[in-house]
Amino acid sequence: MNLEDQLQVVPANAEAAFIPPADVPKAKAEDTGPTLEQAIERNEALTEKIEALDAILAKPLSEILADREKAEEAALAWDRFGAMWMLSQRAMRRVALDLAAQLGVSEEEVIARAMTNANAVLNGADEVDLGGTIAPAQLQHIARHRAFLRKQFRTG
Repeated sequence: MNLEDQLQVVPANAEAAFIPPADVPKAKAEDTGPTLEQAIERNEALTEKIEALDAILAKPLSEILADREKAEEAALAWDRFGAMWMLSQRAMRRVALDLAAQLGVSEEEVIARAMTNANAVLNGADEVDLGGTIAPAQLQHIARHRAFLRKQFRTG
C-alpha cells in the first residue's frame, strides 16, 4: 500500500461531493509477521548471541589478543605439521617406487600393496609396531579416526 492509497485529494470545486476512500483490503495472515512463538525463539537466540559477545567484550583486550595469538600459533603448528606430513609422504612414495622399479614391480602393484596395508591397519589386522618405528600412541590415534580414514582408503 502506497501513500496515494491512504490520501484523498479533495477537488477545489466546493460543489463536488466528498468521495470516501475505497475499502482498504485487510492484511493477509502471512503478512502479519512472525508468530509469538517465532518472535520469542528469535529473541532468545539473539539474547544468547548478545551474552556471548558481552562475555568476550568483558575480557581485557590483552586477554582477547592472547587468545587470538594462541589460536594463530596452533593453526600455524597444524599447517607446518601438514606440510611435514605431505613432504614425508611424497619422499616415502618416491623411495617405494624407486625400490619397486629396481625389483621389477610396477607402480600399480606398489599402490595396491599400500592400500592393502592401509586397510589392514584400519581393520586392526596389523598391530605390528614395525620394529619400534610406530608408537602405540600412533596406532591409537589412527584408531580414533578409523571411520574417517576408511573413507580415504576405499578401493575401487
